[in-house]
Amino acid sequence: MSKHLKLDIVSDISCPWCIIGYQALNQALAKLAPEITVAITWQPFELNPHMPKEGQEITEHLTEKYGISVEQSNQNREMIKQRGLALGYEFGNRGGGRIYNTFDAHRLLHWAKEYDKQTELKLALFDLYFKQSGNPSDHQALLTVVENVGLDKEKAKQILASNEYEQDVRDLQSKYQLAGISSVPAVIINNKHLISGGQPADVFEKAMREIAEES
Repeated sequence: MSKHLKLDIVSDISCPWCIIGYQALNQALAKLAPEITVAITWQPFELNPHMPKEGQEITEHLTEKYGISVEQSNQNREMIKQRGLALGYEFGNRGGGRIYNTFDAHRLLHWAKEYDKQTELKLALFDLYFKQSGNPSDHQALLTVVENVGLDKEKAKQILASNEYEQDVRDLQSKYQLAGISSVPAVIINNKHLISGGQPADVFEKAMREIAEES
């Protein structure tokens, strides 16, 4: 009999380690199937909740936020690019060289859960930012992504023009922050086991096997 695990993935779409972590998790899940299956829910986390609509040049942002040099920032970006390639994900130029506010994207992800389209939308939003140099705070860009994954574009337009799901997203962010989540990705298994960071596939595989045996 197969075991079923509940996975909550706390992440932001402008976080490169979040897509790296998901790619590794996906490789682990391929090895675990069909003995272990999972249900994934994406939970919101804003790396830059106060980022203005126009965003900020990414090297400027990273050097200011983390107190690193331009050279260190470039080295980190190259390392992330290579890690992504090793997992089958090509970063391109990482969001057109800017970092943006992602709150409205999180509102749409919360809505997409109702239609079992969360993962599809999340991956498309990663691609918008990391592969297409898109702006995930731009409503037209978000509506294009919504339409491409088969969700109702008109409903999405209504959501973006209103404050719908704002409180839901803020409440979820507070919940995970109060639980001690201060960096992403954070994968929470069965509401109690935490795997932090963009871990290799074998780390996910080992952890899920052990948790499945416990349950």
